[in-house]
Amino acid sequence: MKVIIKKELKGFLKNPIYYAGILLIVFGLFQILQPYLKLHYWENDAQVASARLKNIADADIMDGYLPATEEEQIELALPDICRELRESLDVSKEETDAITEMFLKEKYRQDEISAYLIDHYSYTNTDYYLQEAELRQGSAEEVNAYMEEKFGQMRYSEYFARKFADFAGLFFVFFSAVLMAFLFLQDTRKNTYELLHTKPVLAWQYVLGKITGGFLALLLPLALITSFFTFLCLQNGKNQGFPVAVWDLFGAAIVYILPNLLMVICVYALTAFIFKNPLPATPLLILYMVYSNMGSIGPDGQYGYYGRPLAIIVRFPGLLLDTSPPPLAVMNQTLLLFAAAGVIWGCIKIWKKRRV
Repeated sequence: MKVIIKKELKGFLKNPIYYAGILLIVFGLFQILQPYLKLHYWENDAQVASARLKNIADADIMDGYLPATEEEQIELALPDICRELRESLDVSKEETDAITEMFLKEKYRQDEISAYLIDHYSYTNTDYYLQEAELRQGSAEEVNAYMEEKFGQMRYSEYFARKFADFAGLFFVFFSAVLMAFLFLQDTRKNTYELLHTKPVLAWQYVLGKITGGFLALLLPLALITSFFTFLCLQNGKNQGFPVAVWDLFGAAIVYILPNLLMVICVYALTAFIFKNPLPATPLLILYMVYSNMGSIGPDGQYGYYGRPLAIIVRFPGLLLDTSPPPLAVMNQTLLLFAAAGVIWGCIKIWKKRRV
C-alpha cells in the first residue's frame, strides 16, 4: 500500500498540470482575497468618503459600507424611484414628493411601497432600487463601532477563514476534477488493468493506496496555500489590532474543503472501477459542481445560497463580517465522509470481484 501511495505522489509531482493548477489557484485566491487583507480601522470621515465606490455591487466593510436597515434602504431608494417615476412615467415632482412624504410619515414597509407603486403607477422597479440600497457608506465612527461589535462575536481570522474556504474550496474542487482523472487513467488501460489483477496485492490495499495517494497530492498544496494565507491574515490582523488565531483557516479547510476533495476522488474511483475508465466521471463531476453551487428558495421565500445535500462546494456569500455557514453545512460535510466511506467499500468489492 505504501508503494502505491508513493508511486501516485511521484506521478503527480512529475505532472506539469499539477504545478500549473497550483499557481493558478494561488493567483486567483490572492486576487479575490486581497481586499479582505486590507481591512482596517478608519481614522476620520474624509478617509471613508475617499473610499466611496461608483458601483457598490462589490462594496464591503473594507470600503466603509455597512448593511442598511429597512428604513435606511427606503430613504436611500426613494429618490431614485421618484426620479424614474418622473422621467419614465411623467409623474410630477409635486406628486412624487407627496408619495415620498406619505411613505416616510406612515412608515410603509418595502413590500407595501412596491405594492402601492404597482397598483397606482404600474411601476415594477421598486425592488431593484431597494436592493441597490442594501448597503450604505457610514461614518468612521459607525464603521469602527460596527467592526468592534463583530469582532466581539468572532475573530477577524474566523471571518477571513470563511471567505478563504469559500473560494479555495471552489478552486480546489475544479482543480481536483481535472487532476484526479490521471489517478486511474494509466491503471485502466487494458494491459495494465489485467496485469494489476495478477499482482499479490489485496483489493483494499490497492483501492486505499490509490485514493490516499490522490488525496495526499491535493492535501499538500492545500496545506501550503492555507499556511500562506494564514500568515497574511495574521500579519494584517496583528498590525490593525484585530483578534486572530493561527488555526482558524486550517480548521475551515479541514471542515469545508477536505471532505469535498475526498468525494471527488471517490467519484473518479467508482467510475474507473465500474467502466474501467475514469473519464466518464468528468462530465458527471461538472454537473455535480453545478448542483452544489446552485441557489434555491429559502424558508423566507427569498432566493439565495442555502447549500444542498451532499454538495461538494460550500459557499459563504455576503459581506465579510456577515457571512454564516449554510444551514446544516457541518452535517452535510459529515454525510460526505460517510458517503465516501461507502463508495470506497463499494470500490473494494468491485475490484475484488473483477480479480476473481
